[in-house]
Amino acid sequence: MSKFSTKSTISQFSRLGQYLTNPDEQLSEIINTEQHHNAWFTPANVLKAVTAIGKTLNEDDLTAWLNSYNLDNNTSSKKIGLILAGNIPLVGFHDVLCVLATGNHALIKASTQDARLIKHILQKLVDIEPEFTDQFTFVERLADFDAVIATGSNNTSRYFEYYFSKVPHIIRKNRNSLAVLTGNETQSQLFELGHDIFDYFGLGCRNVSKLLLPKGYDLTFFFESIQPYQGIINHHKYNNNYDYNKSIYLVNGDKHLDNGFLLVKEDTRWVSPLAVLYYEYYDDLQMAEQIINTQEVQIQCVVSYMPLEVNNQVVDFGMSQQPGLADYADGIDTMGFLSGV
Repeated sequence: MSKFSTKSTISQFSRLGQYLTNPDEQLSEIINTEQHHNAWFTPANVLKAVTAIGKTLNEDDLTAWLNSYNLDNNTSSKKIGLILAGNIPLVGFHDVLCVLATGNHALIKASTQDARLIKHILQKLVDIEPEFTDQFTFVERLADFDAVIATGSNNTSRYFEYYFSKVPHIIRKNRNSLAVLTGNETQSQLFELGHDIFDYFGLGCRNVSKLLLPKGYDLTFFFESIQPYQGIINHHKYNNNYDYNKSIYLVNGDKHLDNGFLLVKEDTRWVSPLAVLYYEYYDDLQMAEQIINTQEVQIQCVVSYMPLEVNNQVVDFGMSQQPGLADYADGIDTMGFLSGV
């Protein structure tokens, strides 16, 4: 853009936020048809993602977020390569937002699983402010970049680390989230925990894939509280994963619990298969905190009503998939990184 201004950025993105929370016919058509391009992107889940982003792009939150950085001194625009994930709708939007909000140019390699939404929304941003046309480019292969933010798996991250080693970079690997229960949770709290587990079919790094439970915890009340989510089993891809993992456990004789749409298994591992929730017992909260802090690099966020002394972000029940603007992936300040490039 010809003259970067935090004030104008706030105004433009707040207008985009209004659009996302009140989709027009064109955006509604994309929301309703994404499932034909990616079966995981149901209309309900896409609308949830679009609306959640729209709500964060309000003038108050944008002002508080952007004013915590000294952005108006940015005098030169750098080319920032972005390799976006595609596991849940618009999961890469925040990286794009950070690049544009710092006055830099985004070279965007969108995921084949989630390309239409991000392209439409950025076109809408151009409609709001035409000068954004020169601030982003969609590419098939990254080249001629000053820095890179790449999100991928543990396997692809090794390639990313090698390929982008000579430029400033943020490389993100697999992470999962967990919940710490005490046994004193209400039915309402455990119902909200269902959102942390089942939103976006559990495909996001902020989805809960494991529970830490006090010894002797009875899961009956937990199962009763999440029963309203049983409709998830009607989605064919989720159901396929549920049936497959159930078959494996039955064939192997693995001890597990089954409520008809979620398999729950005691396991010390952190990454559970889709439609499976692991759990592990702890003796006291200090032990739970120790478990979390020894594995912090594998954890995106922790769900609990307790004020835990852990290095990862702690959020209340139902809030794991509703990050704020400053809730950075992997706890790495993307705006701070971009301000120093």
